[in-house]
Amino acid sequence: MPLFTGFQKTLIFRHQIEIKFFMTKISAAITGVGGFVPQTILTNADLERMVDTTDEWITTRTGIRERRILREPGKATSDMAVEAVTQLLQKTGTRPEEVDMLICATVTPDTTFPDTANTILHKVGAKNAFGYDLNAACSGFLYALTTGAKFIESGMHKKVVIVGADMMSSIVDYTDRSTCIIFGDGAGAVLLEPAQDGTGIIDSILRSDGSGREYLHMKAGGSLKPASPETVAGKEHYVFQDGKPVFKAAVNGMVSTVKQLLERNNLTINDISWLVPHQANIRIISSVGDTLGFPEGKVMVNIHKYGNTTAATLPLCLWEYESRLKKNDLLVLTAFGGGFTWGSTLLKWHYGN
Repeated sequence: MPLFTGFQKTLIFRHQIEIKFFMTKISAAITGVGGFVPQTILTNADLERMVDTTDEWITTRTGIRERRILREPGKATSDMAVEAVTQLLQKTGTRPEEVDMLICATVTPDTTFPDTANTILHKVGAKNAFGYDLNAACSGFLYALTTGAKFIESGMHKKVVIVGADMMSSIVDYTDRSTCIIFGDGAGAVLLEPAQDGTGIIDSILRSDGSGREYLHMKAGGSLKPASPETVAGKEHYVFQDGKPVFKAAVNGMVSTVKQLLERNNLTINDISWLVPHQANIRIISSVGDTLGFPEGKVMVNIHKYGNTTAATLPLCLWEYESRLKKNDLLVLTAFGGGFTWGSTLLKWHYGN
């Protein structure tokens, strides 16, 4: 009589496959970072000559001293993204034709359609990839990172590029001191690849609340209110922000998702090497860090140099701090944007000394 029946052998085989899959679980790891900011610098002193404001007023309330502006004629969001992606591919030794997929997080696409991701792919020569745009405002990069990771984890793709890029100067009213002091232009990009060494994206919590759309939006230009001479004359194609409710919701949203993320993964603040917050406003950044109990030295900050670059803030932080990151560092990325959209992502850094 056989030791195992055919049915039992099938169960044993399936169990072995499950064990093998568990032991070789694939995660999506960031294997490189690229970044780009335009050469033109718009300082607080420059803004003093444009609107009723002062360097002290801007610095005290936002922490911003200067921001970068893309001034070259004929240049757009895709051109900044191409610079970041080209640098990324060079740093990681990746040929453009090896890229499988690209997601571009942006609220300032070159055109309503076609999407900016396809333009980027064409310009860098990634002829074997597909791509699309993702719009979640300042949370866009976080949303795109989580989405792209799933294509790696599933085994569907091997090389996925995530871009956060915005030319905010194209939708800012430089006669409105409440918004023109905040935003800047820039682009950042990361490469996601499979990892089986425990590094990579561990967990994400993403949230949204459409009732917050009235506090941070662009009034016209969509299907609800198409462009017209009246909307242009009324300056309705610029960023509108009601600061107080945005501030409160931003702090609460980022703090709550970071706490949930740490609790869900049995971690404490002491386990985290770096907090990477959206660079919206130094007071928001400080409030989030202080409420959570993060020491100032463990919070990435570059808002003083670049302002709020919307979807580009998180990758630009990683780009600037890359040399200080060590393999197996635990990072928490957190963001908040129009929509409202917000969330946090936990990851273990893949490379470094």
